[in-house]
Amino acid sequence: MKRLLVVWVLVVGLFSCSALGHDQINLNADQPLSKIAILNCKLALNNNSSSIYAKIIDLQPKKGKNNNGIEEDAKWVSVTLKNSKPANDDWVGVFSPAKFDSSTCPPNGAKDSEVEKPYICSAPIKFQNANYSSKDYTTTGVATLKFRLINMRADFSFALFTGGFLNPKLVAISNTLPVFANPKAPLYPRLAIGKAWDEMTVTWTSGYNIDEAVPFVEWGLKGETQQRSPAGTLTYDRTSMCGAPARTFGWRHPGFIHTSFLKELWPNSQYTYRMGHRLYDGSYVWSKYYSFRASPYPGQDSLQRIIVFGDMGKAERDGSNDYGNTQPGSLNTTDQLVKDLKNYDIVFHIGDMAYADGYLSEWDQFIAQVSPIASAVPYMVAGGECGVPAETLYYVPAENRAKFWYSADYGMFKFCVADSEHDWRAGSEQYKWIEKCLASADRRKQPWLIFIAHRVLGYSSNAWYAQQGSFAEPEGRDDLQKLWQRYKVDIAFFGHVHNYERICPIYQNQCVNDEKSHYSGVVNGTIHVVTGGGGKSLAKFSSLTPTWSVFRDYDWGFVKLTAFNHSSLLFEYKKSRDGEVYDSFTIYREYKDVLACVHDGCEPTTLAA
Repeated sequence: MKRLLVVWVLVVGLFSCSALGHDQINLNADQPLSKIAILNCKLALNNNSSSIYAKIIDLQPKKGKNNNGIEEDAKWVSVTLKNSKPANDDWVGVFSPAKFDSSTCPPNGAKDSEVEKPYICSAPIKFQNANYSSKDYTTTGVATLKFRLINMRADFSFALFTGGFLNPKLVAISNTLPVFANPKAPLYPRLAIGKAWDEMTVTWTSGYNIDEAVPFVEWGLKGETQQRSPAGTLTYDRTSMCGAPARTFGWRHPGFIHTSFLKELWPNSQYTYRMGHRLYDGSYVWSKYYSFRASPYPGQDSLQRIIVFGDMGKAERDGSNDYGNTQPGSLNTTDQLVKDLKNYDIVFHIGDMAYADGYLSEWDQFIAQVSPIASAVPYMVAGGECGVPAETLYYVPAENRAKFWYSADYGMFKFCVADSEHDWRAGSEQYKWIEKCLASADRRKQPWLIFIAHRVLGYSSNAWYAQQGSFAEPEGRDDLQKLWQRYKVDIAFFGHVHNYERICPIYQNQCVNDEKSHYSGVVNGTIHVVTGGGGKSLAKFSSLTPTWSVFRDYDWGFVKLTAFNHSSLLFEYKKSRDGEVYDSFTIYREYKDVLACVHDGCEPTTLAA
């Protein structure tokens, strides 16, 4: 088919693949793929002047092997290109599925004679400039690029474009490359704690729908007899997306998302698991083995370590997509957390995960990037990302996953995770739920009460918030601060703002404690923390530092909480670049300090009391 296409092009010459202008493309400066006006593509294939060829180069097994010793989820590919008229703005796009011509375009609702179809209707999953690793490309017209590809349930092809990003001309298409032996294989498990303390959920992605295979998880205590638990299957289609580019050239099928519930776990015990699919011919497809440690019993007095951050995004280890300008800290954060994996127990990624911005392939890339973490410890997410993908690809123990608020019990911690994309004000459904969640904390068993939301509903001296005069989301803390004070919330975490900032224990804009590093005694105000420096481009602070701002850092990092027992908590802020601690404090208190009466935080009493 490709050979016939090339001959036809040589006969008719250059023609426009689309009448659409780049002003109709969603050019989001923060999303590298949005630089490409793919609907503007012009077809200019010519085998005599341009060519591109791809081959797999990492044939030796590496980290991430499956049971047969073959790397199952990532491979490196070498792409060699030649162009008789090279230019600095030439680039190579990676497409998956490999076929990306006009036959793959969705119906446009009009007769073909009325509207000219574009030749390419889908954005590449990644790209590199042709001269990325061959600086003499514009002289020689020859270059070799290396791409790291992950298993995305389809084959791959590569295309050479001239004319830059806004007016691309397709001059060569590579051979189709079936990179993975089984593109449908079960991959990228994401752990999450369930609605019960002794429940762990496993969510993963595969290419198998329920009419092809039955999904399940095989699991059990390490070294003991394994059992199997069934999994449910979800997916979403183009019509579930809100608009372009997700419904148009940014669309890519997410595969099938399976979730299994592992129940009646023994606290703090080590479990092994693997995902499986039983095909209808009686054969099985397996993932590799993974392991996790079950959650502690609520109130259990043991060492418990929590990671909190937001707004990470993703980046490419092969240099694709120029992410260095938009999500430069993403890999640093990921790599530090992978390096330190044995020294924490659960992660809260509090919103803005993939920054897909309507390019659905980005979700696969993000999930693969954090997979070493999410497959080993519960990876809890919060609202702040495009609804349908996030709520389908990740499980949260919410009553309604379209409303992303939920509570989570983890040993001595009680987490109330709000959804700042829904109304949180007094009288709203979510406000009532937040109060119910905070009130349900048994502070004798779970002394550490944590509130989480994506947008800053508390305090931030971010430059934009300062310009608005609110130092937070509009009406952010107006009603919620009454609940934080009444129920003596220890720490309120927020993301959204891409930096780190710690606020003093505060109530109604006033610091209620002058201490900076050692807090003890009565809980008379909530400490607010912005930890949105997971990896996205950083946000500037206001030029003036408010009196309530204790520590500010314009860098990428994350927070670690360590509960040693019911009385002692250590807070640490670490930079992603080196994993060192740059801000910290301790809290020491007893149960009587939580019960103590403070302003707007007294338990109601009767004459009998």
